Amino acid sequence: MPVPAPVPVPPQRDVPAAETGPAAGHAADLTVLVIEDDPASGITGPELSAAAGTRVRIRTARNLTEAGRLLTDDVDCILLDLALPVPTAGTGAGTTTGAGAPFASGGGGDHRPEPAPHRAEELAVLTHVLRIAPLHAVLVLTAQDDTELAAEAVRVGAQDYLFRGELDARVLSRAIRYAVERKRADIAQHQLTESGLRAQENARLERGLLPTPLLEGSDLSFAARYRPGRSRALLGGDFYDTVRTPDGTVHAMIGDVCGHGPDEAALGVELRIAWRALTLAGLCGDRLLSTLQQVLEHERQSEEVFATLCTVDIAPDGRRAGLCLAGHPAPLLARHGRPARLLPYEDGGPALGLLPHARWPRRQVELGGEWSLMMYTDGLIEGRVGAGSSQRLGQDGMVAMVNSRLEQGLAGEELLEAAVTEVRELNGGELTDDVAVLLLGRDPERIRRRGRSAPRPGPASTAPAAPASASAQRPPL
Repeated sequence: MPVPAPVPVPPQRDVPAAETGPAAGHAADLTVLVIEDDPASGITGPELSAAAGTRVRIRTARNLTEAGRLLTDDVDCILLDLALPVPTAGTGAGTTTGAGAPFASGGGGDHRPEPAPHRAEELAVLTHVLRIAPLHAVLVLTAQDDTELAAEAVRVGAQDYLFRGELDARVLSRAIRYAVERKRADIAQHQLTESGLRAQENARLERGLLPTPLLEGSDLSFAARYRPGRSRALLGGDFYDTVRTPDGTVHAMIGDVCGHGPDEAALGVELRIAWRALTLAGLCGDRLLSTLQQVLEHERQSEEVFATLCTVDIAPDGRRAGLCLAGHPAPLLARHGRPARLLPYEDGGPALGLLPHARWPRRQVELGGEWSLMMYTDGLIEGRVGAGSSQRLGQDGMVAMVNSRLEQGLAGEELLEAAVTEVRELNGGELTDDVAVLLLGRDPERIRRRGRSAPRPGPASTAPAAPASASAQRPPL
């Protein structure tokens, strides 16, 4: 069986940036960029095409400066001779491609292993190519007697290596295919890892934005729903919380930081935790909101960032509440036997972060004996009414929608789920903004049933009661 003649690299033409390949008008299945400064006769595009069973286009460059100009998005693989001279400073070889930049900045090209110190100079040309082409598969050519250098090149980031003396069309075509598929697998794994990290980040942010309510001892019912908008992988700035203070007052709030992304979500978490801490410390109304504005002003990334907020503090008997609005939509109150209506919002103050010395008046609201109070972010009312329509649902549309569901006998979790689902359906698909909805309710009949079913106290004991543990006394933040 005849042994193929050794071929250093595929040939170059006299003109830089030359291309060889199939006839014009036929798209190449693979494009290979050969970087080698000492071309010799040997493998051509047609030879590789025949060996690979698919069309292969070859681009050639004598140095890294030419390679930088030829390194476009359609290049699938780079064939690099490690004997290529390293460019000197100021040659212009450091230009990165548009395809490579995002992957590099995302971590794919900035965290590769460094070459061993005694190999750094020999692999300088490879590290340069990996830096400017992080999305491309790279094959290196090296001398047959230097397996250690070849292995080190793969460790640093090349997909495979080839020896110059054992190169023919079949070996090269197979190596190119392997390198391309391996690079694709590496990128897919990198993206999968990033997706997993984003999911973990989302989970942490969600726990901070949407906590478990602290309502131990309260007779009020609680339900909540959150649906992220379709335009982001991360949560937005919607947040809510509910706590009961030792005097029996139930405090609830819902808010929205303008904008979307991790910074806004993190700020929402900070505001939510600050609200809970200040509420447990005894602040409410204007004092609480003024302090929250100070927190926002110190923590926000720019002066343009603001947050809307709605707070209510429900009296221990559950029949009345104090309401404060900071640029936020007014809650919806549904009393027994009456249609739901919006609470008064004329006396609301500005959003947090807009005016340095703003004030937020607290309005007293009569709730009655049996009621449901729905607090929400503007994502619920800004959805469209019909796919492609410019008309938004608005607060009036939301009130009508909730009333129709109340007439059907829905309440609690079922009411919120039906409302959020209907808003999405009216919009013709997922909403562009996040939606957070919180529902508090008081049902005297349920309270009476709970009282009848409560266990009767036994005979009085003269033994002193065991002290509560520190963990039981300290509410989680």
